[in-house]
Amino acid sequence: MSIIKSVNGKHPQIPENCFVAENATIVGEVTMGEECSVWYNAVIRGDVHFIRMGTKVNVQDGAVIHATYQKSPTTIGNNVSIGHNAIVHGCTIHNNVLVGMGSIIMDDCVIGSNSIIAAGAVVTKNTHVESGSIYAGVPAKKVKDISEELLSGEIHRIANNYVKYSGWFKE
Repeated sequence: MSIIKSVNGKHPQIPENCFVAENATIVGEVTMGEECSVWYNAVIRGDVHFIRMGTKVNVQDGAVIHATYQKSPTTIGNNVSIGHNAIVHGCTIHNNVLVGMGSIIMDDCVIGSNSIIAAGAVVTKNTHVESGSIYAGVPAKKVKDISEELLSGEIHRIANNYVKYSGWFKE
């Protein structure tokens, strides 16, 4: 059974059409939009500040979303995929973003719309990722602009697929 619990009187808000895996953890001030999914061993901790997620956000296996106490909340837009074992901490992620597997996004970063954070990238504190770009490396730097092919073939495809995958588990 998933761990979904209140902290300091604040309870996660999870729409009926979202999927939460049996061993996922969602606590505190977490607000999810429609058609989101939180996969196995993922943790979303809204205990020290709020976490707001738009529609069609998928938080893949082992990913962690957190914030910084009284300083940096986490806001995630629509159509965002957070890859396996990624860490998203006290930052803002706009719409149509792919956060690659094992990547880390630190406090006070802003990830512009239509962007990709490559697998294993470390986006250091206060970094502003330009809309329509791909950032990779440690520390993450812009490597190129995103193509329409990557936008539709990766970002949109993955977000839509995770809505489909979550349906398999709700039957």
